Amino acid sequence: MKNKIHFFESQMEQKLTIAYEYFTTWKELSEIDQSLIVKAFEACETAYAPYSNFRVGASIQLSDGTILKGSNQENVAYPSGLCAERVALFYAGANFPNEKVDTLCIVAKGDLLPMDKILSPCGGCRQVMLETENRQKRSYRILLVNQDDTVTVFQSAHDLLPLAFGV
Repeated sequence: MKNKIHFFESQMEQKLTIAYEYFTTWKELSEIDQSLIVKAFEACETAYAPYSNFRVGASIQLSDGTILKGSNQENVAYPSGLCAERVALFYAGANFPNEKVDTLCIVAKGDLLPMDKILSPCGGCRQVMLETENRQKRSYRILLVNQDDTVTVFQSAHDLLPLAFGV
């Protein structure tokens, strides 16, 4: 199901449109997307989250078909840890600089987010996601898998951060 959210400003009516697709279960997605989700859940199991008990996993499919994984890594000296999305994207940039990200999948497990609420990357991760698009000069798909197995699919990080810094 395709959806759009509209934001309006008073006085000088300007509109931002955010496009996304919503699926009631990730089993509705393609085999490739389902494989990415499984890999993201595998990454979730390697999360180091003793303080929040909120485990996040990310998987990335690169343009050459390579699949990479990342998980959140906390540190007692907040904010020294890193979110799963940034771990995976930075790993891709450092180790596969000539490949482009085609799809980023993010999953999570824990009580910080109610089962029926959309999983949403933090602002820092959104900015890194957008920087990755800018660096590779093209957008990529983002799969956000909720704890109730619903999925929200975005075609670009711009839809997650429409008023990004530096854009």
